[in-house]
Amino acid sequence: MSGVQDQLEIKFRLSDGSDIGPKSFPAAASVTYLKESVVSQWPKEKENGPRTVKDVKLISAGRILENNRTVGECRSPLCDIPGGVTTMHVVVQPPPLEKEKKVINDPKQNKCVCVIL
Repeated sequence: MSGVQDQLEIKFRLSDGSDIGPKSFPAAASVTYLKESVVSQWPKEKENGPRTVKDVKLISAGRILENNRTVGECRSPLCDIPGGVTTMHVVVQPPPLEKEKKVINDPKQNKCVCVIL
């Protein structure tokens, strides 16, 4: 009986409403492992897919999940139905543009100058 409860059925809801999964994960699996699964299973025909795990945020029961936590630690007793499928929402952060990187790294842009006449 404990072996069944150690497995969670999870599906990942993408921003366009489509799903990846459901797939069974152990309760001891890390959030990073889930993100790796999302990146590897991302539909090839979709634009703006994540390139790395750092580009992905998972949201479950209104909370952004931290990479170092396990699935079992992130479970919400109010939202998870025994034997049911848990839906996690996937948010992909767009990669920063080259112009934005240059502005951030340019120390001259961060100066404030006041002139009183």
